[in-house]
Amino acid sequence: MTRIFDGYCKLLDMLIALALAIMVVLVFGNVVLRYAFNSGITVSEEVSRWLFVWVTFLGAAVAVKERGHLGTDFLVARLPVLGKKVCLVVGHLLMLYATWLLFSGSLAQAKINWDVEAPVTGASVAIFYASGIVFAVSAAVFLLSDLVRALTGRLGEEELVMVQESEDLAQLGRDDGNPHGKR
Repeated sequence: MTRIFDGYCKLLDMLIALALAIMVVLVFGNVVLRYAFNSGITVSEEVSRWLFVWVTFLGAAVAVKERGHLGTDFLVARLPVLGKKVCLVVGHLLMLYATWLLFSGSLAQAKINWDVEAPVTGASVAIFYASGIVFAVSAAVFLLSDLVRALTGRLGEEELVMVQESEDLAQLGRDDGNPHGKR
């Protein structure tokens, strides 16, 4: 299952890189055309805005899998294993609920805007809201996988704390001979 998740995240990373490249070309090309030739790319602003939203949601999905979202482990890291597991389960259930809210809201907006055309491209505005659906489904699968692993005892104690400290702090801890960067 981990290989499938890693492959999926690699695909998302490639899509993010492609979207960023298209955004750079559109925005930079539009700037050059406006200043040098007094013209522009009409779809540049709209497509760039949509790609930015997609990049944000796809990146957030990858961050869920990699446990890269912001958080603090001040209290949880000091709990015994059972306390860490309880906090992980409660936290995952809350995140799944928030993911459900995002999914249902994005799906409702996509349905409402299915026949609405974007002003410049003429594409369905539902494409914009589909990014929330893709994020919610991806995040839910990653969260459910971690939740099942936690409930079946397949998560190690170091994995029960879902927050990663900054790379600077982790490196500082390793330089002091502490392999986990914990103080």
